[in-house]
Amino acid sequence: MQPSEMVMNPKQVFLSVLIFGVAGLLLFMYLQVWIEEQHTGRVEKKREQKATSVTREQIRGHITNQNLKFHITEDPKGKKENLLLDSERPMRVFTKTSHSQGEDRVLGKTTGPPTIKLIAKHQGTRTVFKKFSEMKWPLDIHPLNKSLIKDNKWKETDVAQEKRRSFLQESCKKYGGVSRPQSHLFHMVSRIYVEDKHKILYCEVPKAGCSNWKRILMVLSGLASSAYNISHDAVHYGKHLKKLDSFDLKGIYTRLNTYTKAVFVRDPMERLVSAFRDKFEHPNSYYHPVFGKAIIKKYRPNACEEALNNGSGVKFKEFVHYLLDSHRPVGMDIHWEKVSKLCYPCLINYDFVGKFETLEEDANYFLQLIGAPKELKFPNFKDRHSSDERTNAQVVRQYLKDLTRTERQLIYDFYDLDYLMFNYTTPFL
Repeated sequence: MQPSEMVMNPKQVFLSVLIFGVAGLLLFMYLQVWIEEQHTGRVEKKREQKATSVTREQIRGHITNQNLKFHITEDPKGKKENLLLDSERPMRVFTKTSHSQGEDRVLGKTTGPPTIKLIAKHQGTRTVFKKFSEMKWPLDIHPLNKSLIKDNKWKETDVAQEKRRSFLQESCKKYGGVSRPQSHLFHMVSRIYVEDKHKILYCEVPKAGCSNWKRILMVLSGLASSAYNISHDAVHYGKHLKKLDSFDLKGIYTRLNTYTKAVFVRDPMERLVSAFRDKFEHPNSYYHPVFGKAIIKKYRPNACEEALNNGSGVKFKEFVHYLLDSHRPVGMDIHWEKVSKLCYPCLINYDFVGKFETLEEDANYFLQLIGAPKELKFPNFKDRHSSDERTNAQVVRQYLKDLTRTERQLIYDFYDLDYLMFNYTTPFL
């Protein structure tokens, strides 16, 4: 073919351009329709997801409103608006507690999911927070209501009680040095049991008659007919009794200011030895593996494999080394924690201060004060290990023999506030 024959004439060129132009236009129109369809589909999908999300949020809000006690959130501004709450701790925003009483519900009716708006917008909640921030600390001490005491046999007990309360108050002024709570409010009241019928607040101090006191509270609240028929497990693991930290702020505030507050204490050294004997000298499926193994591993050189594996056989000296160690291998426990950190007696002025050394007499006097049934008496039986001799001053001396004078002094220093506040004499050092 000659080159001249390969050249297209103008008519052919025009026709070719026209064909390609129409094809391009059709392709463009098709792509435009496809893109619009894809965009519309995504928009509709987002709308559906948004609607589903709203529905789920409403459901979550409804469930939270019905079931949760509180919602925890960080204070976004870090303001110390509530002086009772440590500024570094999360703030509890209440929705509804599990109790049916009106004062323990949300402080008013709300709509929509529970959020931090409960604090920002709800007048009732703001009022309660304001009351707490304006509360005078320590709480005022109230005179005991002795109108129900008709028997002169309690005269000496009453005199001793007044002396204890006054001594505690003066000791707190002299040694406590506390004018504002330094701990989280809910932690401060976490050891306090509530008995609403007789309006009692009892702060639990382990190894100071607390098991029998819980039995008494169960009888007073109608959960049992006799304190002698309640097992150890029912007392400690039954979850029958309410604690003060289970209530909302209004419930805590009201009870702290209107209920009779009681605490029962014990000589710190006796209490420590009693706790050691109970938890480490008898089989225990919790304290041996959790505390015993850690104590033996750190404080017993060349410990045998069996002791390291089961944690049994902790010696009192090793236990004391753990107690006094600022870098303990395992944390503190309520059975040997200081009363000053369990019950905060320099912030919560207790109306009644009982002692383990005069437990029955003090407890039965207290029961008269609060109007308990006349037939109800404080039980005097030993809760566990009943065949063992009770821990007393003589038993304590036997345990202290294994310690150096310095170690004995350090134990006293550890519990110094408890000794001072409750007027216990300096132990044998």
